[in-house]
Amino acid sequence: MRKYNQSSVSEFILLGLPIRPEEQGMFYALFLAMYLTTVLGNLLIILFIRLDSHLHTPMYFFLSHLAFTDISFSSVTAPKMLMNMLTHSKSISYAGCISQVFFFLMLADIDSFLLTSMAYDRYVAICHPLHYNRIMNPTLCFLLVIGSWVLSSANALVHTLLLAHLSFFVDNTLHHFFCDLSALLKLSSLDTTLNELVILIIGSLVITLPFICILVSYGHIGVTILKIPSIKGIFKALSTCGSHLSVVCLYYGAIIGLYFIPSSNATNDKDVILAALYSLVIPMLNPFIYSLRNRDMKGALGNILSRTVSM
Repeated sequence: MRKYNQSSVSEFILLGLPIRPEEQGMFYALFLAMYLTTVLGNLLIILFIRLDSHLHTPMYFFLSHLAFTDISFSSVTAPKMLMNMLTHSKSISYAGCISQVFFFLMLADIDSFLLTSMAYDRYVAICHPLHYNRIMNPTLCFLLVIGSWVLSSANALVHTLLLAHLSFFVDNTLHHFFCDLSALLKLSSLDTTLNELVILIIGSLVITLPFICILVSYGHIGVTILKIPSIKGIFKALSTCGSHLSVVCLYYGAIIGLYFIPSSNATNDKDVILAALYSLVIPMLNPFIYSLRNRDMKGALGNILSRTVSM
Protein backbone atom coordinates (compact mmCIF):
# COMPACT_ATOMS: atom_id res chain seq x y z
CA MET A 1 0.00 0.00 0.00
CA ARG A 2 1.35 3.45 -0.91
CA LYS A 3 2.26 5.73 1.97
CA TYR A 4 0.61 9.12 1.86
CA ASN A 5 3.47 10.99 3.46
CA GLN A 6 5.69 10.35 0.45
CA SER A 7 5.48 11.73 -3.04
CA SER A 8 4.47 9.33 -5.78
CA VAL A 9 6.41 11.28 -8.42
CA SER A 10 10.13 11.07 -9.08
CA GLU A 11 10.30 14.32 -11.03
CA PHE A 12 8.39 17.47 -11.93
CA ILE A 13 7.92 19.11 -15.33
CA LEU A 14 8.79 22.81 -15.48
CA LEU A 15 6.96 24.54 -18.33
CA GLY A 16 9.32 27.52 -18.03
CA LEU A 17 8.74 31.13 -18.99
CA PRO A 18 5.77 32.06 -21.22
CA ILE A 19 7.83 32.53 -24.40
CA ARG A 20 7.35 31.09 -27.89
CA PRO A 21 9.59 28.21 -29.06
CA GLU A 22 11.13 30.31 -31.84
CA GLU A 23 12.23 32.87 -29.22
CA GLN A 24 13.98 30.33 -26.99
CA GLY A 25 17.44 31.01 -28.40
CA MET A 26 17.19 34.77 -27.98
CA PHE A 27 15.92 34.52 -24.40
CA TYR A 28 18.52 31.90 -23.55
CA ALA A 29 21.29 34.31 -24.59
CA LEU A 30 19.59 37.14 -22.69
CA PHE A 31 19.19 35.21 -19.43
CA LEU A 32 22.70 33.75 -19.69
CA ALA A 33 24.10 37.27 -20.05
CA MET A 34 21.99 38.43 -17.09
CA TYR A 35 23.16 35.57 -14.89
CA LEU A 36 26.83 36.07 -15.76
CA THR A 37 26.45 39.81 -15.13
CA THR A 38 24.89 39.06 -11.73
CA VAL A 39 27.74 36.77 -10.73
CA LEU A 40 30.51 39.04 -12.05
CA GLY A 41 28.97 42.27 -10.72
CA ASN A 42 28.42 40.95 -7.22
CA LEU A 43 31.85 39.30 -7.12
CA LEU A 44 33.38 42.67 -8.00
CA ILE A 45 31.41 44.30 -5.15
CA ILE A 46 32.85 41.74 -2.72
CA LEU A 47 36.35 42.19 -4.17
CA PHE A 48 36.26 45.99 -3.91
CA ILE A 49 35.09 45.82 -0.30
CA ARG A 50 37.81 43.32 0.61
CA LEU A 51 40.63 45.23 -1.09
CA ASP A 52 39.80 48.82 -0.09
CA SER A 53 40.28 49.55 3.63
CA HIS A 54 38.00 52.61 3.35
CA LEU A 55 35.09 50.22 2.79
CA HIS A 56 35.71 48.19 5.94
CA THR A 57 32.64 49.66 7.63
CA PRO A 58 29.37 48.08 8.85
CA MET A 59 27.41 49.26 5.79
CA TYR A 60 29.80 47.60 3.37
CA PHE A 61 30.12 44.55 5.61
CA PHE A 62 26.38 44.03 5.13
CA LEU A 63 26.66 44.89 1.43
CA SER A 64 29.31 42.20 0.87
CA HIS A 65 27.01 39.61 2.43
CA LEU A 66 24.11 40.90 0.34
CA ALA A 67 26.24 40.52 -2.81
CA PHE A 68 27.12 36.92 -1.85
CA THR A 69 23.46 36.18 -1.16
CA ASP A 70 22.42 37.64 -4.53
CA ILE A 71 24.88 35.37 -6.34
CA SER A 72 23.57 32.35 -4.46
CA PHE A 73 19.94 33.40 -4.92
CA SER A 74 20.24 33.65 -8.71
CA SER A 75 22.19 30.38 -8.79
CA VAL A 76 19.25 28.53 -7.23
CA THR A 77 17.05 29.04 -10.31
CA ALA A 78 19.06 30.38 -13.26
CA PRO A 79 21.43 27.44 -14.04
CA LYS A 80 18.62 24.87 -14.09
CA MET A 81 16.41 27.16 -16.19
CA LEU A 82 19.25 27.78 -18.66
CA MET A 83 20.07 24.07 -18.86
CA ASN A 84 16.43 23.20 -19.58
CA MET A 85 16.26 25.88 -22.28
CA LEU A 86 19.50 24.66 -23.86
CA THR A 87 18.63 20.94 -23.83
CA HIS A 88 14.88 21.46 -24.39
CA SER A 89 14.33 19.34 -21.29
CA LYS A 90 11.67 20.39 -18.81
CA SER A 91 12.24 17.94 -15.97
CA ILE A 92 13.64 18.38 -12.48
CA SER A 93 14.04 15.56 -9.97
CA TYR A 94 11.88 15.44 -6.84
CA ALA A 95 14.94 15.90 -4.59
CA GLY A 96 16.16 18.76 -6.78
CA CYS A 97 12.78 20.44 -6.60
CA ILE A 98 12.58 20.20 -2.80
CA SER A 99 16.15 21.52 -2.51
CA GLN A 100 15.30 24.43 -4.80
CA VAL A 101 12.36 25.37 -2.57
CA PHE A 102 14.54 25.34 0.55
CA PHE A 103 17.39 27.43 -0.83
CA PHE A 104 15.08 29.87 -2.63
CA LEU A 105 13.14 30.60 0.58
CA MET A 106 16.25 30.75 2.75
CA LEU A 107 18.19 33.15 0.50
CA ALA A 108 15.14 35.36 -0.13
CA ASP A 109 14.67 35.71 3.63
CA ILE A 110 18.36 36.47 4.16
CA ASP A 111 18.06 39.29 1.60
CA SER A 112 15.15 40.71 3.57
CA PHE A 113 17.02 40.61 6.90
CA LEU A 114 20.21 42.07 5.41
CA LEU A 115 18.30 44.98 3.89
CA THR A 116 16.79 45.59 7.33
CA SER A 117 20.23 45.54 8.96
CA MET A 118 21.47 48.04 6.37
CA ALA A 119 18.48 50.30 7.06
CA TYR A 120 19.26 50.20 10.79
CA ASP A 121 22.89 51.05 10.01
CA ARG A 122 21.78 54.12 8.02
CA TYR A 123 19.41 55.11 10.84
CA VAL A 124 22.22 55.03 13.41
CA ALA A 125 24.64 56.84 11.06
CA ILE A 126 22.25 59.74 10.38
CA CYS A 127 20.21 59.96 13.60
CA HIS A 128 22.96 59.10 16.13
CA PRO A 129 26.25 59.91 14.36
CA LEU A 130 28.19 60.55 17.60
CA HIS A 131 27.36 57.07 18.91
CA TYR A 132 27.70 55.26 15.58
CA ASN A 133 30.97 53.43 16.29
CA ARG A 134 29.77 52.34 19.72
CA ILE A 135 26.39 51.06 18.51
CA MET A 136 27.43 49.52 15.18
CA ASN A 137 30.34 47.58 16.66
CA PRO A 138 31.76 44.44 14.97
CA THR A 139 29.99 42.13 17.44
CA LEU A 140 26.55 43.55 16.63
CA CYS A 141 27.21 43.38 12.87
CA PHE A 142 28.34 39.77 13.17
CA LEU A 143 25.28 38.85 15.25
CA LEU A 144 22.92 40.52 12.77
CA VAL A 145 24.37 38.49 9.87
CA ILE A 146 24.41 35.21 11.83
CA GLY A 147 20.86 35.89 13.04
CA SER A 148 19.75 36.45 9.43
CA TRP A 149 21.13 33.06 8.38
CA VAL A 150 19.72 31.20 11.39
CA LEU A 151 16.20 32.66 11.19
CA SER A 152 16.05 32.29 7.41
CA SER A 153 17.26 28.68 7.51
CA ALA A 154 14.73 27.80 10.23
CA ASN A 155 11.86 29.37 8.29
CA ALA A 156 12.85 27.65 5.03
CA LEU A 157 13.28 24.32 6.81
CA VAL A 158 9.77 24.46 8.29
CA HIS A 159 8.19 25.09 4.87
CA THR A 160 10.34 22.42 3.20
CA LEU A 161 9.58 19.71 5.78
CA LEU A 162 5.85 20.40 5.53
CA LEU A 163 6.11 20.26 1.73
CA ALA A 164 8.03 16.95 1.85
CA HIS A 165 5.10 15.33 3.67
CA LEU A 166 2.68 16.06 0.84
CA SER A 167 1.86 13.65 -1.99
CA PHE A 168 1.61 14.39 -5.71
CA PHE A 169 -0.52 11.77 -7.49
CA VAL A 170 -2.60 13.69 -10.02
CA ASP A 171 -0.24 16.09 -11.78
CA ASN A 172 3.49 16.90 -11.77
CA THR A 173 3.46 19.82 -14.22
CA LEU A 174 4.45 23.23 -12.87
CA HIS A 175 3.56 26.39 -14.81
CA HIS A 176 6.85 27.94 -13.73
CA PHE A 177 10.57 28.01 -14.49
CA PHE A 178 11.53 26.78 -10.99
CA CYS A 179 9.93 24.92 -8.09
CA ASP A 180 7.86 27.65 -6.50
CA LEU A 181 6.29 26.70 -3.16
CA SER A 182 2.83 28.08 -3.94
CA ALA A 183 2.78 26.36 -7.33
CA LEU A 184 3.72 23.03 -5.73
CA LEU A 185 0.96 23.31 -3.13
CA LYS A 186 -1.60 23.62 -5.93
CA LEU A 187 -0.47 20.23 -7.30
CA SER A 188 -0.70 18.32 -4.04
CA SER A 189 -3.20 15.51 -3.69
CA LEU A 190 -3.51 16.08 0.06
CA ASP A 191 -4.92 18.88 2.20
CA THR A 192 -2.51 21.84 2.25
CA THR A 193 -4.33 23.89 4.91
CA LEU A 194 -1.47 23.55 7.40
CA ASN A 195 1.10 24.58 4.78
CA GLU A 196 -0.92 27.62 3.81
CA LEU A 197 -1.45 28.59 7.46
CA VAL A 198 2.29 28.40 8.15
CA ILE A 199 2.99 30.49 5.03
CA LEU A 200 0.43 33.06 6.16
CA ILE A 201 1.77 33.33 9.72
CA ILE A 202 5.52 32.72 9.56
CA GLY A 203 6.02 33.80 5.95
CA SER A 204 4.18 37.07 6.49
CA LEU A 205 6.23 37.81 9.61
CA VAL A 206 9.50 37.22 7.79
CA ILE A 207 8.49 39.67 5.06
CA THR A 208 6.32 42.25 6.83
CA LEU A 209 8.28 42.74 10.08
CA PRO A 210 11.58 43.57 8.31
CA PHE A 211 9.67 45.85 5.93
CA ILE A 212 8.06 47.66 8.87
CA CYS A 213 11.47 48.03 10.52
CA ILE A 214 12.85 49.54 7.31
CA LEU A 215 9.92 51.98 7.10
CA VAL A 216 10.38 53.01 10.75
CA SER A 217 14.14 53.51 10.21
CA TYR A 218 13.56 55.70 7.17
CA GLY A 219 10.80 57.55 8.97
CA HIS A 220 13.28 58.58 11.66
CA ILE A 221 15.89 59.35 8.99
CA GLY A 222 13.39 61.60 7.18
CA VAL A 223 12.58 63.52 10.35
CA THR A 224 16.27 63.98 11.12
CA ILE A 225 17.08 65.14 7.58
CA LEU A 226 14.34 67.78 7.73
CA LYS A 227 16.05 69.26 10.81
CA ILE A 228 19.36 69.73 8.95
CA PRO A 229 19.75 73.50 8.27
CA SER A 230 21.86 73.35 5.10
CA ILE A 231 20.89 72.02 1.69
CA LYS A 232 24.36 70.53 1.33
CA GLY A 233 23.88 68.60 4.55
CA ILE A 234 20.53 67.27 3.37
CA PHE A 235 22.00 66.04 0.07
CA LYS A 236 24.91 64.43 1.92
CA ALA A 237 22.52 62.59 4.24
CA LEU A 238 20.35 61.47 1.32
CA SER A 239 23.35 60.24 -0.66
CA THR A 240 24.30 57.84 2.13
CA CYS A 241 21.02 55.96 1.88
CA GLY A 242 19.89 56.55 -1.72
CA SER A 243 21.34 53.29 -3.09
CA HIS A 244 19.90 51.21 -0.29
CA LEU A 245 16.48 52.82 -0.64
CA SER A 246 16.47 52.07 -4.39
CA VAL A 247 17.22 48.38 -3.74
CA VAL A 248 14.53 48.21 -1.04
CA CYS A 249 11.92 49.65 -3.43
CA LEU A 250 12.85 47.11 -6.14
CA TYR A 251 12.94 44.17 -3.74
CA TYR A 252 9.68 44.79 -1.90
CA GLY A 253 7.93 46.10 -5.02
CA ALA A 254 8.51 42.75 -6.71
CA ILE A 255 7.34 40.85 -3.59
CA ILE A 256 4.14 42.90 -3.34
CA GLY A 257 3.40 42.36 -7.02
CA LEU A 258 4.16 38.64 -6.79
CA TYR A 259 2.51 37.61 -3.53
CA PHE A 260 0.01 40.32 -2.55
CA ILE A 261 -1.63 41.23 -5.87
CA PRO A 262 -3.72 38.29 -7.14
CA SER A 263 -3.28 37.17 -10.73
CA SER A 264 -6.32 37.19 -13.02
CA ASN A 265 -4.61 34.90 -15.54
CA ALA A 266 -5.37 31.22 -15.11
CA THR A 267 -1.88 30.25 -16.22
CA ASN A 268 -0.29 32.79 -13.81
CA ASP A 269 1.96 34.27 -16.52
CA LYS A 270 2.20 37.48 -14.49
CA ASP A 271 3.50 35.54 -11.48
CA VAL A 272 6.14 33.79 -13.59
CA ILE A 273 7.35 37.07 -15.10
CA LEU A 274 7.46 38.80 -11.70
CA ALA A 275 9.32 35.81 -10.25
CA ALA A 276 11.92 36.20 -13.02
CA LEU A 277 12.22 39.90 -12.14
CA TYR A 278 12.56 39.05 -8.45
CA SER A 279 15.08 36.21 -8.78
CA LEU A 280 17.09 37.21 -11.88
CA VAL A 281 16.81 40.92 -12.65
CA ILE A 282 17.03 42.52 -9.19
CA PRO A 283 20.22 40.63 -8.12
CA MET A 284 21.77 41.79 -11.42
CA LEU A 285 20.81 45.44 -10.84
CA ASN A 286 22.08 45.67 -7.25
CA PRO A 287 25.80 46.00 -8.16
CA PHE A 288 25.00 48.75 -10.69
CA ILE A 289 22.87 50.64 -8.16
CA TYR A 290 25.53 50.49 -5.45
CA SER A 291 28.35 51.30 -7.88
CA LEU A 292 26.81 54.11 -9.93
CA ARG A 293 25.06 55.87 -7.03
CA ASN A 294 27.84 55.48 -4.47
CA ARG A 295 30.93 57.70 -4.31
CA ASP A 296 32.75 55.30 -1.98
CA MET A 297 32.41 52.41 -4.45
CA LYS A 298 33.58 54.64 -7.30
CA GLY A 299 36.53 55.70 -5.19
CA ALA A 300 37.38 52.08 -4.41
CA LEU A 301 37.27 51.24 -8.11
CA GLY A 302 39.58 54.17 -8.89
CA ASN A 303 42.04 53.17 -6.16
CA ILE A 304 42.18 49.57 -7.33
CA LEU A 305 42.65 50.59 -10.96
CA SER A 306 45.41 53.08 -10.07
CA ARG A 307 47.17 50.43 -8.01
CA THR A 308 46.90 47.97 -10.90
CA VAL A 309 48.31 50.47 -13.40
CA SER A 310 51.22 51.44 -11.13
CA MET A 311 52.29 47.81 -10.61
